[in-house]
Amino acid sequence: MSANGQPEVFGFFDKRTSSIQYVVVDPETKACAIVDPVFDFDEKSGATATRNADRLLDFVRERGLSVAWILDTHPHADHFSAARYLKARTGAPTAIGERVVDVQRLWKAIYNLPDFPADGSQWDRLFADGDTFAIGNLKARVMFSPGHTLASVTYVVGDAAFIHDTMFMPDSGTARADFPGGSAAWLWNSIQDILALPDETRLFTGHDYQPGGREPRWESTVAEQKRSNTHVSTCRTEAEFVALREGRDRTLPMPKLILHALQVNIDGGRLPEPEANGKRYLKFPLDALEGAAWD
Repeated sequence: MSANGQPEVFGFFDKRTSSIQYVVVDPETKACAIVDPVFDFDEKSGATATRNADRLLDFVRERGLSVAWILDTHPHADHFSAARYLKARTGAPTAIGERVVDVQRLWKAIYNLPDFPADGSQWDRLFADGDTFAIGNLKARVMFSPGHTLASVTYVVGDAAFIHDTMFMPDSGTARADFPGGSAAWLWNSIQDILALPDETRLFTGHDYQPGGREPRWESTVAEQKRSNTHVSTCRTEAEFVALREGRDRTLPMPKLILHALQVNIDGGRLPEPEANGKRYLKFPLDALEGAAWD
């Protein structure tokens, strides 16, 4: 295990979606993994771009790194995944948690896509809970972390854990659990598993919404989260957390890109195929979700 199991971690903040993308580097071999890359989409114009993904590729090239994996922690509801784009340019395998098939089946029905293959074949590898893999000489482990979605996983790489949307920075609390297939109780249990890691474990979150207008932040530790996470530290029981989380979720509108993004992300980041006129079209179901913000 290289560098005593301490990967170099570089975060790239996307202001449009408040997402953090990561390049996780084995300093000995210069192998790296890209975690939760963003494919740019403007919902007002329908325009797509690869500015975020190209920034990651530029970083990889400038540092002389080789991409060993392209990893998504879950099918995202607030941005498109750039996994497919990055695979085409690096040749690196893509991966996600094996329970993505449950998310695919759920959203296949919502989008009425009878011919959609809900079998996870859109990725090169589907990880089960406890699976291990390597990034150069670094050993990585997969933890199943449902709650925010049915398929969420945490990647533990040496002393770093990529916790996606289970917890945010301590001043922002935890992720919502009211998407189709979500569960506040499952989220509580996933958080307990993460907090059972050593106190010094570095935790890297998937979003930062900059409360109070502060600068974006994305790294904490298990000890910090235990001590001061605004949701976790105030709830001593699962029941208390579920009540807090479900009450908070009832006040939140659906993410503005959820219906745009899921049809792309359950397909491994593939955009819809062009139609006869050469244009691509998203399918947008009406009255599919609750939580409309009319006021």
